[in-house]
Formats: sequence, structure tokens, C-alpha cells
Amino acid sequence: MSEHPFLLACRREEAPFTPVWLMRQAGRYLPEYRRVRERLSFLELCTRSDLAAEVTVTAAQRLSVDAAIIFADILLPLVPMGVGLRYEKGDGPRIEQPIRTLDDVNQLLKVDVEESLAFVSETIRLARAGLNGSMPLIGFAGAPFTVASYLVEGGSSRMHVTTKVLMQRDPGTWERLMGLITDVTADYLNMQIAAGVDAVQLFDSWVGCLAPRDYARFVLPHTKRLITRLRPDIPVIHFGTMTGSLLELMRDAGGDVIGLDWRVDIGEAWGRLGSEVGVQGNLDPVLLFADPAEIRRAVRELLERVDGRPGHIANLGHGVLPETPVDNVLTLIDAVHEYSRR
Repeated sequence: MSEHPFLLACRREEAPFTPVWLMRQAGRYLPEYRRVRERLSFLELCTRSDLAAEVTVTAAQRLSVDAAIIFADILLPLVPMGVGLRYEKGDGPRIEQPIRTLDDVNQLLKVDVEESLAFVSETIRLARAGLNGSMPLIGFAGAPFTVASYLVEGGSSRMHVTTKVLMQRDPGTWERLMGLITDVTADYLNMQIAAGVDAVQLFDSWVGCLAPRDYARFVLPHTKRLITRLRPDIPVIHFGTMTGSLLELMRDAGGDVIGLDWRVDIGEAWGRLGSEVGVQGNLDPVLLFADPAEIRRAVRELLERVDGRPGHIANLGHGVLPETPVDNVLTLIDAVHEYSRR
């Protein structure tokens, strides 16, 4: 498995072709996923290890990608913390008891991930069995800032104002919250690694809302501590959106591969990041609504921008959108394999 193209790319070693996988590749655009999902709530599906493993494996095999990613959610570690996490249709996750003060932080329940999130380990075990060594399996977690933002805002947010006000007005409470989340997330990812994932991705979905100086002060030390707590032989993909102004800081925070969204030029971004990290990305998910010829052109242009440099993992710059035509997803994957074969 260590010589699989995906893992070679994570180590910036020569691979026979550019590996490709997709964020949210097991999602609502796939009829196989919808058939499973119609019987269960989102959280029920996450906690049913047999079905979570089934949709993980089915999507990876259906698409012929080069890595599978476990079906789960970045907020699962919040379930045992006692904040009243629920998922509302069309509204996303909601936190019934947002965290706004030091007392709120101190009232968060301590989490034993091995006990309270054991279903994720079981999903990994079953998914590995289903994949039968055909491709690597990726685990994941939310990065501390993004998880903290959900906790403080009480759900998704456009501007993350409440989060940023807490950082500025009460840095002591912010540090306490980030420290707690960092510890839980490190335990959670190490549990996934022990269960058998071959790589992990850290999703910092909302961190692009920050100024570089605030990232450096309030986020980087925690993300760095998290990554240094992980097993060093397991590759880490460090992904964020709207992070064009933060790339060098994200690199300094850690990760073998930096995940890029579509708002940056991949060649220029990699030039800024330097030779010590790989890159992942970075096509716009909306590209998959274009005609197949345009998808193929975009793939060719993407590959030309990285010029065959070892360490590129092809992906979208965010998750596959729910209405995406499956045939167009297949076109993307086929084009990456065809145009990158060396």
C-alpha cells in the first residue's frame, strides 16, 4: 500500500499518474447514497458503522478514485461534549448551547473518544475490509478554529463575527477553548490512525475569514500542536477555503500536503509554499456542471499548471455539490488519469 500513487504523492515521490479523489465523494449526487440516506437521518448514518462503511466503499469503487474517505462529519466529537448538536434539513448543524464564556468552556463534558466515538473506528475497520487493499483510506477531522467557530456561533456563519469578537475581547477564554478542542481532535485522529486509516485530512473550512496576523496569533499554535501530536508516518492533508492570504502560515502550522480551493492559481500557490509540501486541488466544484469537453480542458490546464511535479493530488476545491451529474464526475476522474499518466 505504501507504493500506491496517492501515498506516493503525499510523500512528494514520483507516481505513475496524478492520484485523484473528491471531498464529499459519498454524497447526495450519488443515487447509491440517496437510497441509504432516505431511511436515516444524517447523524444516524454517521453512527451506523455498517452503512457508513458501505457508502464509503461504494462511492470510491463507483468512481474509480485513488483514495476513499470515511463517511463521517467534522462535528462528531461535539456530540459527547453535551452542547446539543443537531442537524437541521436545509439549515446545517446547530448548537443548542453555544460557547461564549469561560464558564461555558469549563462546563463542556470531557470526551473519551475511544468510548464515545467507537463507531468511527468500526466504520474504518469495515471500510478497510470492504476496500480489501484496493486503495488507501483517509480519515479526517475538523481543525480547531473551524470547530470552535461552530461552537461559538451556534452553527454556520457567513462572517464569524461572534467568534472573532471572542478572540479579541477574551483571549483567555479563546485559548482555553482552542486548547480543549485541540486535545480532543488529536485523540480523535490518533484513534482513527490506530483503527487503520492511511492518511488524515484536517478541514479548516472557515479559517479564511481571518487576517494573517490573527491566524498567526490565535490559530497557528493550536493547529501546529495538533499536527505534531499525530503519528509522523501518517500523511496529513491540511485543507482550508479562502486561504490565499494564509498559505505560508498554514504550511508553517503543519501538514504534508496543503489543500487549496479554486480561488488561487495552483502553480503560483505551490511556488509560494515551496518544495517541502505537496498540494491538493483545486478545481471549482461548479465546473462539474459544464459539458464534458470543458471539464477535460480544465483538467488539462490544471495539470499543466503543476507541470508533472511530484506531490500533486487532484481534487476539487471543496465538496461535490448535491445536484452534480455523476457522469461529469466520472469524466473528471478519467481525464485526470488519462492526461497525467507518465
